[in-house]
Amino acid sequence: MSPKQIFIDVREPFEYNKGHVEGAVNIPLTSLMSGATELNNIDTDAKLIVYCRTGSRSQAAIRLLSGVGYTNLTNGINADHITKNSHK
Repeated sequence: MSPKQIFIDVREPFEYNKGHVEGAVNIPLTSLMSGATELNNIDTDAKLIVYCRTGSRSQAAIRLLSGVGYTNLTNGINADHITKNSHK
């Protein structure tokens, strides 16, 4: 069973290591394109909030994830946007 919502950071590891949303899973876009094994234990109906730096990689990731059956996808744009909107 998957958590209520999962944050997926699709930036490269060096970007992720500079700071990320607490609890976010780092799955770079290139890994998603190669069939990332990190997705194996995530239900396809889990709420996935995908983010990067500007929102473009996360949008591409959403297209990929949708193509492999994930149905509850949100483009969180970036960590600052997620943090700001979680306090509303």
